[in-house]
Amino acid sequence: MVRVLIADDHSMVRQGLKQILELEEDIEVVGQASNGDEAVAISRECKPDVILMDINMPVKNGLQAIEELKKDSYCPKIVVLTIHEDREYLFKTLQLGAEGYVLKDAEPSMLVDAIRNVYEGQSYIQPNMTKELVREFNRITLNEKEKQEKVNLTSREIEVLKLIAEGMINKEIAKKLFISEKTVKNHVSNIFKKLHVSDRTQAAIYAFRNNIKE
Repeated sequence: MVRVLIADDHSMVRQGLKQILELEEDIEVVGQASNGDEAVAISRECKPDVILMDINMPVKNGLQAIEELKKDSYCPKIVVLTIHEDREYLFKTLQLGAEGYVLKDAEPSMLVDAIRNVYEGQSYIQPNMTKELVREFNRITLNEKEKQEKVNLTSREIEVLKLIAEGMINKEIAKKLFISEKTVKNHVSNIFKKLHVSDRTQAAIYAFRNNIKE
């Protein structure tokens, strides 16, 4: 039997989930919690295999409860059951260690699949949410890449990039920095290569996004 704890601040939701899950021969609801504090306390007491965890709960929300539970030597598998379709919530819960993510408007069969999958040691993300996970991963990867590239710019290249962001042309930059126009051209070329951009507008956008422009 898969022993499940339901954590949700709405009593009707908990009762509805309990009725759905107990139609399955291999699932047993062993506890219910109305807030994050209760979820942590009841989990430590009855040691369920899987927790269905809502995010928006009083006293302690679902994210805080997950973070606390994951510090324990024994921690159940956690399936987040939420109304939030935002990829930020999805990514955050996975970062905290949750094994599953299902929306509250999903079909009951999907929730049952999620419980069984995480119980067996797998992860389960509601299929239509996986593209959101990919988007968030790509966004974070891009930001990290940009941070690394920013570090790789020399102090002179950063000076040149700031002036590009101010709209200066090479001749003006050369005069401002007391260097030759050819040297400026070489710096600009190196900046484009390091930032993987092809023109001055894209370089200026990078400068604004990373607070390089003074």
